Amino acid sequence: MPRRPSSALAGSFLVLLVAGTLTACASTAGPGSPATPSSTPSGSSGGAGTEIEVDAAWLDNGRMIGIVTEGSSTCVPTAGEVALNGAVLDVELIEPPEDIVCTRDLAPRATIVAVPEGVDPTQELEIRVTLGDSHGDTDLDGVAGLDASGETDYLPSAGWTDDDGEFIVLTWGSSSCVPAVESVTTAGSEVTVTFVTPPADQVCTADMAPRGTLVQADGLDDDSEAFAILTGGEFDNVRIPIIGND
Repeated sequence: MPRRPSSALAGSFLVLLVAGTLTACASTAGPGSPATPSSTPSGSSGGAGTEIEVDAAWLDNGRMIGIVTEGSSTCVPTAGEVALNGAVLDVELIEPPEDIVCTRDLAPRATIVAVPEGVDPTQELEIRVTLGDSHGDTDLDGVAGLDASGETDYLPSAGWTDDDGEFIVLTWGSSSCVPAVESVTTAGSEVTVTFVTPPADQVCTADMAPRGTLVQADGLDDDSEAFAILTGGEFDNVRIPIIGND
């Protein structure tokens, strides 16, 4: 997969928690997210016709894609209409309602999109994204061995984006209680992602939703297949391959 410079991220690595279907939840803001809300409506997309930077990653064995855009870390777009037009996947992203108060930060966040019938994850895919009046596109390399057929098994998965060292972790559970990342450590070809233990009195919705977490990791062995080890919170040393090539 082609590589380009990482987005400007604070510290040696920064984990930014983003929920694929969650509009805003105080417990889901990533570490370091500003606590002061913005009075700017969440629907603001930066002006008509603005071109935005877009990244993507295969998830769930090719049955899903994580779409990465930049904006408020607490107001993550949701997936609207998704259609395969020839060899191009057109994805509409929808901002949260304008009355939602968002943090004033500018951070990468991931929206989880189900892949429509006809997409072959072993082949390169062009993705065109619209977000309000803004638009962007990216190419997602195919990965041998992926198979988008069948239903999801609701197991965690992970996939590389085009940003060096950045990948998306897909987990399943309550959309209102997205796991928050506490720390990331690397050793050889493994990345250990430790999640925060949620408070015992945390109240969550009873839905089963896909939830995306952006992870930035440095120091991986480029010559080996990489794995993510999920621990802490609801995870007990779950080891999963990171789809694609960093």
